[in-house]
Amino acid sequence: MAKERPQLTIVNRLHVLRAERRLTQEQLAREVGVTRATVVAIEGGGYNPSLELAFRIARFFETDINAIFSIKEEQQ
Repeated sequence: MAKERPQLTIVNRLHVLRAERRLTQEQLAREVGVTRATVVAIEGGGYNPSLELAFRIARFFETDINAIFSIKEEQQ
């Protein structure tokens, strides 16, 4: 019998970092080259950014990707 793998969920602190800098979703979107809808979806957990976009976001906030995005494991 195969061992069950935990469900991996990507969580993020994008809203917190954006609020700390007093940026609107539109301003952040322009800075990283996406639409406001993309920022809304990432913050809401409905969309996981590509690796390239995650790096652009981390570079904009001058931090490591792991400071913004992390993985939460859940047993099924």
